[in-house]
Amino acid sequence: MSSSLAEFIPLLESRWKQIPVLVVGDVMLDRYMWGEVQRISPEAPVPVVRVTARDEKPGGAANVAMNLAGLGARVSVIGFAGGDHEQTRLEDLLRQQGIESRLVTASDATTVTKLRILSGHQQMMRVDLEEPSHFTIGDYQQLVQTARPAVRNAAVLVLSDYAKGTLSEEVCQTLIHEARERGIPVLVDPKSRCFDRYRGATTICPNLKELAAAVEEESSDLNRVLRAGQQLLATLDMEFMLATLGEKGIAILRSDLREIVPAAVRQVFDVSGAGDTVAAVLALVLASGADLKAGVQLANLAAGIVVGKVGTVAVQRDELLGVIAQQMPRMEDKVVDPTRLLQRVSAWKASGRRVVFTNGCFDILHIGHVQLLEEARRKGDCLIVAMNSDDSVRSLKGPLRPIVRQDERARVLAALGSVDAVIIFGERTPLRLIEAIRPDVLVKGGDYSEESVVGAREVRSWGGRVELIPLVKGVSTTRLISAAAPSAGVVSAGFSA
Repeated sequence: MSSSLAEFIPLLESRWKQIPVLVVGDVMLDRYMWGEVQRISPEAPVPVVRVTARDEKPGGAANVAMNLAGLGARVSVIGFAGGDHEQTRLEDLLRQQGIESRLVTASDATTVTKLRILSGHQQMMRVDLEEPSHFTIGDYQQLVQTARPAVRNAAVLVLSDYAKGTLSEEVCQTLIHEARERGIPVLVDPKSRCFDRYRGATTICPNLKELAAAVEEESSDLNRVLRAGQQLLATLDMEFMLATLGEKGIAILRSDLREIVPAAVRQVFDVSGAGDTVAAVLALVLASGADLKAGVQLANLAAGIVVGKVGTVAVQRDELLGVIAQQMPRMEDKVVDPTRLLQRVSAWKASGRRVVFTNGCFDILHIGHVQLLEEARRKGDCLIVAMNSDDSVRSLKGPLRPIVRQDERARVLAALGSVDAVIIFGERTPLRLIEAIRPDVLVKGGDYSEESVVGAREVRSWGGRVELIPLVKGVSTTRLISAAAPSAGVVSAGFSA
């Protein structure tokens, strides 16, 4: 892990919890119907979806707020709604996540609602339930009156534009001016083809298609689009621009500098909401004064998490901490406490990786241990090794064990390429760890029977499996100690197997 990304660990763990963020924009309610497709309709050549599950989530600007809350910020969101059941439901969902919603009921509007029908990972259809926006002068006045005092109490302002009419030029300019007077950074996630309404913001985060439309260039010619984006900055009175380029990453554009920060390579199931995640992360980067390039790297990692899931999903703080941890190459950083371990496990599982768990004393690491761990790693994608503490080893092996102290044993294990994380536990068995981690595969040596493996019943209960790895014949820590005992003056009878 680079030292630049390391600075975000304390921010995510504590300081971002103190940051007040205001999101203003087009809020909506996202509805989902999940089902199975087993036949084609006799009425028309379309699939029949038998609905098996339903879900509702905040969408649009409200999803930006959800991402911010997931990262630990204190969030308020303002936008138009229709005074209908959908508004009530949206406010309930936001309240459940600790988000303060100050939705303005417009005089002649409905709450924008999108219904997505899915089968497996495939979206079959999207139905948009909305009326053309005809907000009145009075509606906009009430929105501004609600937002201006909230701007003064925010550390950063996010304008999330989904082209539903909330962010008129007057609204944008009023709130940007209010923020600039107080030195509050403003981040815009745009939809308008004309960026003039966002003039004076700190930064704007268009995707490639949006930027190409704004500068009237073909999106296929990336260099021309980015160069035109740089030239546009001066006319917009902005400090910089952050253009999201999909699988290519995010471009940082300044008038005299252009740099592309590569995206994290991840399996993509659904890009819905990825831009909201990027906007949320970068807003907190601006508010905390963190390094911009490192912040863009972090935004790429966060986007990689959400595109690996189906539907509009907000990134969570523990997931992002776990992904950061995966970037750490130093062996000592593989040795973790329970909190860090669960963060990494959450990230691994979110990206579809199979988690393998094994445990032992690992006193005097030998070829048998190495082979077992290599074979264990082949059973999945990530290997966690739970290692008995010194006190735990003594209770199991006798007062003269371990030979090697726990910190040194953990560092040696962490140096193995087959091992992804090492945790030291003090109990006689790792059952509590197994129950917390819920591994996909539980591995022990071939000297055990499956019935005697601690945690086997629990792992099978959630669909996991138990694997027994054959041991290297004639090799064990006890034999190594016994063989060395005469020359070292050690009484071999003092060691138990």
